[in-house]
Amino acid sequence: MRPIETRYARSGDVRIAYQVVGQGSFDLVFVPGFISNLDLHWEDEGYRRLLKRLSAFSRLILFDKRGTGLSDRVDTRHLPSLETRMDDVRAVMDAAGSGRAAILGASEGAPMAMLFAATYPQRTRALVLYGGYAHFHRWVMSPERLEAFIETAKTSWGTGATLPNFAPGRVDDSHFTQWWARFERLSASPTSAAALARMNADIDVRDMLGTIRVPTFLVHRRNDARVNPDASRFLARKIPGARLVEISGRDHPIWTGDVDRVADLIEEFLTGEPAVADVERVLAALLVTRIYDTARLGDRLWSERSLRFQENWRLLVGRHGGRVAGTQGELMISRFDGPARAIRCAALLREAAQEIGVASAQGAHVGEIEVRGPPTGLTARVTMQLAAHAERGHILCSRLVADLAAGSGLHFTDAGHISLDELDEPLALVQVTAEQHLEPACRPKPKPAEPTALTARESEVVSLIADGKSNAAIAAELSLSEHTVKRHVANILLKLDLPSRAAAAAFSARHAGPDGP
Repeated sequence: MRPIETRYARSGDVRIAYQVVGQGSFDLVFVPGFISNLDLHWEDEGYRRLLKRLSAFSRLILFDKRGTGLSDRVDTRHLPSLETRMDDVRAVMDAAGSGRAAILGASEGAPMAMLFAATYPQRTRALVLYGGYAHFHRWVMSPERLEAFIETAKTSWGTGATLPNFAPGRVDDSHFTQWWARFERLSASPTSAAALARMNADIDVRDMLGTIRVPTFLVHRRNDARVNPDASRFLARKIPGARLVEISGRDHPIWTGDVDRVADLIEEFLTGEPAVADVERVLAALLVTRIYDTARLGDRLWSERSLRFQENWRLLVGRHGGRVAGTQGELMISRFDGPARAIRCAALLREAAQEIGVASAQGAHVGEIEVRGPPTGLTARVTMQLAAHAERGHILCSRLVADLAAGSGLHFTDAGHISLDELDEPLALVQVTAEQHLEPACRPKPKPAEPTALTARESEVVSLIADGKSNAAIAAELSLSEHTVKRHVANILLKLDLPSRAAAAAFSARHAGPDGP
């Protein structure tokens, strides 16, 4: 990807760094959170994915707030007011030639975005708030927690020590932890970080919420680790006409978790159309293999055996028609066109580990991934978590893997469920059986659920499925997004324990009364 040109806008005596990317039909200004660095954003796969999605339907204007990243620093003895910082948005828009734009405020950027919309309604096309709040101490940190955070920043800034405050689900991701440490260092100095925290602690825009008169959309994660979800619920009540959507997840930054879900919601709100499927993403089976040393072999012997296993891994993945997709620490990631190939490869990898004298644990999952580059996003993270939860010698899979491998001769046993922050419902798990005679493929399926198990909306959807309508047609008829319809269909199949849309249509026909289902 070619470098994005960085320019500077003048806001009083301060210069604000900004970038413009994309050629959409309208402008979208992204107001970032606590800290930012325009150049570093593009180095993280989640941040890069978010910016790519937003710039696909808009002319995206990015900037570093004063005091952060590539912009001028602030005088820590005379901190600027929120009104002064808010006017930086206007300065950047003027410099970028933007007369009117949609404003996206994330986290600490949300109060700035709200104040801008109230002050310059004629220049605000719409307002999108992610993980936002109106009063810092009420919904983000108490004065006591703030002082503890500032002490951590003063003593450990630049090491990634603040990561648990923002994204506790990523603290075990060594690659992301290293990136976050650089993100701290290149976004602000320790003194500046403490000053920014105190500056944000003064935020209180509760009194001006009722003056916002532009279309407003809010997104908040239900278990947000930094900003209490009640903050967005309060905003939704106080901003006239505002609409709130709560999504699953615990990690706070907008570029973590299910980035595509957030981008889908923003795109649909701003364009009025559901997000178009990304042709650069394909359905694939991912296998994550983890090896570790339980015998305390010593660095030299462990290194030799680890290298030997990696040679076997590359060879076996290729023999099963898969692709070596990269490594992250002790994790080895491979992708396959189908789950049966992935599981057969996993079984041989388990044998290879035993022969070499190392312990293995593996996870397999099916989902969409990028065609180019190493697997990233939700599918990759779920698969890595399955490998992390798998016990020694086990191959732990999502139930979807077993369903798609039906008829392959592979056998699985139920392994319960696991709750993951980024998924709305617990993920059903299965374990690959080493010997086929031990148990049937899975436990006997329960008796199909009755129609009453479905919600009213799901009953409408299943009735339209029976009429032969596509997801797009159902979305149009029920005034929903196609993404929402997909989720309803998935829930219907899960609740009724049905394998396909055709089975759902047959179910609807069986249970239809004289006036329909």
